[in-house]
Amino acid sequence: MNRNLIVFIALFSVIAAAPGQSAPNSAASSIAETQTVEQAVHPEKENWAVLPLAKSGLNPLAFNAVLLQKVDQPTYTRELIRLEWRMGDPIEMYVVRPRGVEKPPVILYLYNYISDTDRFLNPSWCKQATQGGFAAVGFVSALSGQRFHAPRPMKEWFVSEMQEALGTSTHDVQMILNYLALRPDLDATKVGMFGQGSGGAIAVLAAAVDPRIVALDLVDPWGDWPDWLKGSRQIPENERAAYIQPEFLQKVSTLDPVTYLPQLKLNALRIQQIMDDPVTPSAAKDKIAAAAPKPTEVVRYPDVAAHVKEWQTDGLSGWLRERMRPQVILASKSH
Repeated sequence: MNRNLIVFIALFSVIAAAPGQSAPNSAASSIAETQTVEQAVHPEKENWAVLPLAKSGLNPLAFNAVLLQKVDQPTYTRELIRLEWRMGDPIEMYVVRPRGVEKPPVILYLYNYISDTDRFLNPSWCKQATQGGFAAVGFVSALSGQRFHAPRPMKEWFVSEMQEALGTSTHDVQMILNYLALRPDLDATKVGMFGQGSGGAIAVLAAAVDPRIVALDLVDPWGDWPDWLKGSRQIPENERAAYIQPEFLQKVSTLDPVTYLPQLKLNALRIQQIMDDPVTPSAAKDKIAAAAPKPTEVVRYPDVAAHVKEWQTDGLSGWLRERMRPQVILASKSH
């Protein structure tokens, strides 16, 4: 065995805990399911410039997953799981399963980089996300929420380290799907993904290299980096000059969703753009819309109020659920 790898026992440590309480951190805790996994202690340097996991430098089977908390509610069960495949970068992921559904299909949720995991604790969110018999898996991207911590200096953030943030997070989505595929209580063979803002950009990049993602619903996805970095209100003016330099643009050029959108082979894609959103400039919105495989897959709202009105009709994931039902998938593949 490579000297940089150790054998780690207990891929998924299911620990008995009362509903609503964190599982105790004890070596004596009962393990309901074990599997031998090679965990990278000092993994080789990750290549953020490439999308496929096989070329990233990460071992696709080298990870540790531990159940930290389990909460049972009348309509759903929520688990907090700590995943780790990089030293010092654990991911807190929530898996919310509908009660009474055997092997529910999965929808991944990745919001804008400024988001944390608080929404996944909201009972209303959990109830909506599991409607129709779907499981919801929520997490945050690199350099976001619980994943931003010392010794990372505050001056380093998602945009200043964009190549790392996008590349790392795209690899994370693939690793998360590898983990979910090992669970007997979920169907992760064909998954949907909801992405907002930077999460929408990552969703496009992940779908471009992982065929397990069959449907995307994107809200104001970032993209078209030359125009986005030049005009986005997300960027402080005193930093902008550094991000429009040729060297910076070259580093993120292989991670532009506009490049990959036309190549996507999905059963369903929707790009929702709120036209008064100042984060993505109009020029970037236009190029993202033009890159969509079909013009009908782009829905534009004049303002946030119009989008909220539509959301009240569809709900959190109604559009994705309808397009991920087995009969819809089979029908799309027959054409």
